[in-house]
Amino acid sequence: MSRKNKNTSLFHVLVEDYAAEGRSLARVDGKVIFIENAIPGDIVDLKLSKNKKDWAEGHITAWHQYSPDRVEPFCSHFGVCGGCRWQMLPYAKQLQYKQQQVKDNLERIGKLSLPSILPIMGAEDTIRYRNKIEYTFSNRRFLLASELHDPSVSAEGNVAGFHAKGIFDKIVDIDTCYLQEEPSNLIRLAVKEFALAHGLSFYDIRSHEGWLRTMQLRICTSGEVMVNIVFGHEEAEARAMLLDHIMERFPGLTTLLYTINSKWNDSMIGLTPKAYHGKGYVIEKMEDFQFKIGPSSFFQTNTRQGEKLYRVARDFAELSGRETVYDLYCGTGSIGIFVSRQAARIVGVELVPEAIEDARENAELNSIGHAEFFAGDVAELCDDAFFAAHGRPDRIITDPPRAGMHEKLVKKILEIRAPIVVYVSCNPATQARDLRLLDAAYSVEKVQPVDMFPHTHHIENVVQLKLKSLS
Repeated sequence: MSRKNKNTSLFHVLVEDYAAEGRSLARVDGKVIFIENAIPGDIVDLKLSKNKKDWAEGHITAWHQYSPDRVEPFCSHFGVCGGCRWQMLPYAKQLQYKQQQVKDNLERIGKLSLPSILPIMGAEDTIRYRNKIEYTFSNRRFLLASELHDPSVSAEGNVAGFHAKGIFDKIVDIDTCYLQEEPSNLIRLAVKEFALAHGLSFYDIRSHEGWLRTMQLRICTSGEVMVNIVFGHEEAEARAMLLDHIMERFPGLTTLLYTINSKWNDSMIGLTPKAYHGKGYVIEKMEDFQFKIGPSSFFQTNTRQGEKLYRVARDFAELSGRETVYDLYCGTGSIGIFVSRQAARIVGVELVPEAIEDARENAELNSIGHAEFFAGDVAELCDDAFFAAHGRPDRIITDPPRAGMHEKLVKKILEIRAPIVVYVSCNPATQARDLRLLDAAYSVEKVQPVDMFPHTHHIENVVQLKLKSLS
């Protein structure tokens, strides 16, 4: 039986269920308590925050009993770096909760009449599945709880790793990360060790001073490897020394680039990576399609699961070879290219002009002559003149960012009235919101969750919509 005291603490609380965004929940005296770092079956003491009438958030102050479902996390940095937050859950349980997340969002937010949701597509590789990763170099080290009161341990130390969860200016010094295949860890450690040995400065996130800043690695299933090292300012001699050292240590690198970033943020927007070795890009493969990926290109982060995701989208489009397919939020054209052999025409639309250039190059690389890509706002670009020139869509595939589709695009889709719409989403909550609006003309016919990111709460979901007059 839980008890509450004047300091808004709760004792011996049973964690009952999973909640969205990676949290779990308990219910005490009719109030829902959202809890980080717990799983159903744990019994804990809590300190409440954001204590509202019907709900509160609580952090764990003591453990009384661990859930029988818990497993030992495989990473020594678990719970500190902020990544892979579900390592303590068996993978089968992760998939169960992700499936439930999709169902709950579509029902509670979308308020939709749903068909049976297809079983989630899990990943065969639950570690080392990311093709892209970014490391940060910093002179501010995140201290572990055991180090906070140790005078021999300083937070002022040059480190290479990831931001601590919720802290912008402290970096967790990573030994081994299990998100990407080698030589990912080996390259990060080699850069760090070389910089330390030669007295090269690491970036200070607060003062925006220092030289060695971030590093992006792309390791493709094709075997190609791209590294882009980002510096806070130019130091030509030191840069050449470091890059030559990396090439000597890792002669198999396909492309080695460097970028000078003097901005106050780490975004690559507006920056110009320069190739120091190699062709300046890598080639990734899905099925027998090839995709050219530069240092600033967007591409699905999990190639093998991305291939499954695109196959679902292609199947849901129900193509016969005669259709004009509009690929909205097309990015570098990957979905449109993936379905191109089953369609008469592909029309891709994307707001970012650089992505459209990549899409055109990828279409050429795959000898796809019936695909066209356009930069612009879909809701403004797709008018009667555009349809007259490029054809009205028989199928629409839309793959928006986490924020979902703009309401004016939803209205445009309702106006276009393509017989089938395939909605690919990385956020079932915003997808559900958009589907509720699309319900004015479309019915949900199929729902397929796909797990792209094992050991995290993130989930992709594909929905097939058909015009109600046709379904």
